[in-house]
Amino acid sequence: MKAKTIRTLRVSLLGGVAAALFATSVAAQVKIGVLGDMSGAYADLGGKGSTMAARMAIEDFGGQVLGKPIELVSADHQNKTDVAASIARRWYDREGVTMITDLTNSAVAIAVQGISREKKKINLVTSTATNALTNKECSPWGVHWTYDSYALANAPVRAMIESGAKKWFFITADYTFGHNLQETTEKMIKQLGGTVVGTATHPFTSQDFSSQLLKAQASGADIIALANSGSDTTNSVKQANEFGITKKQKLVSLLTFITDVHSMGLPIAQGLVFSEAFYWDQNDETRAWSQKFMKRHGTMPSMVHAGTYSAVTHYLKAVKAANSVDSDAVMAKMREMPVNDFAFKNGSIRPDGVHDHAMYLFQVKTPQESKRPWDYYKQLAVIPKGKAFQPLEEVDCPLLKK
Repeated sequence: MKAKTIRTLRVSLLGGVAAALFATSVAAQVKIGVLGDMSGAYADLGGKGSTMAARMAIEDFGGQVLGKPIELVSADHQNKTDVAASIARRWYDREGVTMITDLTNSAVAIAVQGISREKKKINLVTSTATNALTNKECSPWGVHWTYDSYALANAPVRAMIESGAKKWFFITADYTFGHNLQETTEKMIKQLGGTVVGTATHPFTSQDFSSQLLKAQASGADIIALANSGSDTTNSVKQANEFGITKKQKLVSLLTFITDVHSMGLPIAQGLVFSEAFYWDQNDETRAWSQKFMKRHGTMPSMVHAGTYSAVTHYLKAVKAANSVDSDAVMAKMREMPVNDFAFKNGSIRPDGVHDHAMYLFQVKTPQESKRPWDYYKQLAVIPKGKAFQPLEEVDCPLLKK
């Protein structure tokens, strides 16, 4: 063999070794992406607060895993599916992101979960409601972490119908999230002997709800159910109060966050009934973490913020236990280990991707009942793990059919 050929072979072999070492190094690097609404209608409930919660989780974990620093990146998907998909592909293909979380906006979450499934990457959805994520769109590497449309509707519907309020009218956001939330809630209402007397839809980030509210008022419904969220919820509640609707009809918000209540103020929000997965003032652990979050972010955490901290923490624990960032190995550990942190106790990940845990039924306090800043909720009921989320026998997830 000629000397030049030998040198070429040696360089080629060394290059191959270097490439393998580089690939091993990249594979061992944990890089978490927070992909959320950083500037739009959902920015307060997730967004930058979710990024802060993820950062706190990384810091509390010690800042490194598998002998390398844990990286964190974030981006604004602008509530646009194409923007979110482009960012997710870039993160996975070129920037070494090993897990994506937050994912506010149902259409965005479905799109990114599809890309994650294609790439065999983990996505932990902490801030959207559609239960399509654990039904037809389920993924071996996707977990719906904090809440979904079934869990949000479950307790309020049962509580209202048991109190005798059987006639419902929906004011629904006219996109994937709103329709999924209404469909899920309607099914429960009818199963429990209630009726739906009407529906009025509205576009995303609507400013004027007068038409929808007047239809609801004229319907004679006992309950006006708000199948919307973020600024749409706060605007519809404010205008319902202006029209005097809440004096005769009950408002049930199917997705409310503490940031919404803070924005509305207790005089407007008082009496609202809804489910959440977390409230900052539940016990000493929730209060301690929430005060730390408040000092850094300026608001008390929403359930999305708490859920993001929990999801990132559990993911990092699983990476450490698996001694790998391989998605299959990490997911196996995530399913094997219980979820235990300040927000969730003894949670577990079901085969369909639901993070199964307790949910809570809350009512907003009156101004007279509130004793200090952010003292907004009184707890009406606990829906325990195993009862809060859609029963597995009703789930339409292809993973359950194998």
